[in-house]
Amino acid sequence: MPLVKKLRETEPFCNLPEMAFQELRQSAQLKKFPENYFIFQQNDPPTGFLYVIKEGLVAITALSPGGLDMVVDYRKEGQFFGGTPIFTGEPYSGGAQTVKPTECYLIPSQTLQNLQRTYPLLSSFFTRMVLSRVRKLYSEIISSSIGDSVTQMEAYPFKKRLSEIMSTPVITCSMKTPVRTLARQLTLHDINCLIVVNQDGQAVGMVTGQDLVAKVLAPEQIDEKELTAADIMCCDFHTLPPETYMYEAMAFLSRYRLNYIPVVDRGQPVGVVSPRDLMRYRSQKALLLIGNIREEQTIDGLTAIHREIVKVARVMMSETRSTPEVMEILSYIHHAIIRRTYQLCLDEMIQGGFHIPEVRFCFLIMGSGGRREMLLHPDQDNGFIYEDLPDNQMEELDAFFSPFSDKLCAALNQVGYPLCAGGVMAKNPAWRGRLNDWKNRISEWLKDPEPMHVRESSIFFDFYPLVGDVQLAHDLRSVIGNAIEAQQGFLYHMMSLDLRYKVPLGMLGRFLVEKEGIHEGKLSLKYGGSVYIVDCVRMFALEKNIQGVTTLERLEALVNHNVFASETAEHIRAAFEALIFLRLRHEIGLVEQGLSASHYIDPQTLSKTEQDLLKEAFQAVSKLQDATKRHFSRAPF
Repeated sequence: MPLVKKLRETEPFCNLPEMAFQELRQSAQLKKFPENYFIFQQNDPPTGFLYVIKEGLVAITALSPGGLDMVVDYRKEGQFFGGTPIFTGEPYSGGAQTVKPTECYLIPSQTLQNLQRTYPLLSSFFTRMVLSRVRKLYSEIISSSIGDSVTQMEAYPFKKRLSEIMSTPVITCSMKTPVRTLARQLTLHDINCLIVVNQDGQAVGMVTGQDLVAKVLAPEQIDEKELTAADIMCCDFHTLPPETYMYEAMAFLSRYRLNYIPVVDRGQPVGVVSPRDLMRYRSQKALLLIGNIREEQTIDGLTAIHREIVKVARVMMSETRSTPEVMEILSYIHHAIIRRTYQLCLDEMIQGGFHIPEVRFCFLIMGSGGRREMLLHPDQDNGFIYEDLPDNQMEELDAFFSPFSDKLCAALNQVGYPLCAGGVMAKNPAWRGRLNDWKNRISEWLKDPEPMHVRESSIFFDFYPLVGDVQLAHDLRSVIGNAIEAQQGFLYHMMSLDLRYKVPLGMLGRFLVEKEGIHEGKLSLKYGGSVYIVDCVRMFALEKNIQGVTTLERLEALVNHNVFASETAEHIRAAFEALIFLRLRHEIGLVEQGLSASHYIDPQTLSKTEQDLLKEAFQAVSKLQDATKRHFSRAPF
């Protein structure tokens, strides 16, 4: 990938004139790095270069409290890393390790420093993120919240990615490799799995020791001299990308009963993961919990597993490097429990004499579940979508899905997911329908944006397909994108309803708490802050027809669409993380005291630093609200 071509498309270089690009091209040098090589480590002094990846993959790492390297990001072809120390002179705040052989353009720091004298935006780009007060306060708090080393080691495996634990280098063979050679390779390398690649190095199959026994040694009248890898390899094999989390791989292995998972990056095999690799880093409390969900046979058993989620959350929060990761992992567990509850209810329906209609359908979860932003005790937001059928078949469809939805919602309530107070559940016929029914319902919402329609759409637009035909969900997403494009004014109504409420912070920086009722003296971390970030980011994402489902995915996409500057997005992200961190920590404390989880908190119970963090986060939310109001205003308030 040519250096200048990519830089012209990348902030902040895209704003430079042609003369500057010539200087960058002339001073840059190419350097190759082997697989699993640390280009630099956290706290190392600056090497004097900005690294732009020409080819390969680089993991950005940070030291965990236990002193282990934890992958926090990946940089691919065309992306750069290692820039901030060039202008600050400070040591690297994280490490950079190659995942596979990588070649980089190295741009000397002197070249960049010369350019920034004429174009100050360069240095401001690399230094401004460091200046976020929200991020600074948040970092101070999580550093002081780290648990003991035993708890850290329980939490750490959840944060590991396959690139950190996979077996490398990958032993490969061609499709023409004779089976005798395959056997020798397995023995020579003391392995039981070979990846078969084509002439372009793309993974096309897998051969194991079991394949040799079953397809070469066991059958009679087989001439092994004639057989090659192409004759015995398994072509229908599962793979995972290197950035996959360990807990996802654990569940994947269990679900498909696999002994090996090739780790593939854009078709190229970069590693292999086995149950042995995963078990070396097992977390006795948490990973076993995920495995138990799939095997559980009763609703009571799932209820008991649901009660264990608070323990997983506490373990994860002890490491506290990335609250969004904790939230995503909790969502993964919730999804697994809901999916298993669904299956148990379905089995019971079939045993009771019901038959599943021969129709394409998809079970959707919405709200925080759809965004994968679930915490301890989310309520139910779910529904069904069916393929378009004639009206005369709907009675037969409802004869199954109506009682099934009643059973499912009741079972989920028993497991620990309360019924939705607003009735946003599959048991409500309004939340079941054919694709065309949903299209008409969405059209009704957009054409008549009264408050109830706006609130319902806000929940629904965050849907996620949990069980069934995923293509129906994709079709529905397209329906929403087209509808919003045709009715842009609806976003104004979303904005005006949402921004009637303000963050609970007075003009003098004092917290505004509830004056009466059961929450007297408290404020809501959800309705006072995080929900506004979710809502505002969703509005911008809908306007740009962005398909990301999590708030932070949408935020990143909005930066790529030039809706938000990187600095603004980082400020919003830091505020969102801080609010979720404070809320989740508070809810864990309540549940462990035998109380119900609540997002209402007495701010006076927080330390001075925590109060400052909360105020800064609220102020960031308020600025986002103002920006959203200015952008979507179509009429004076």
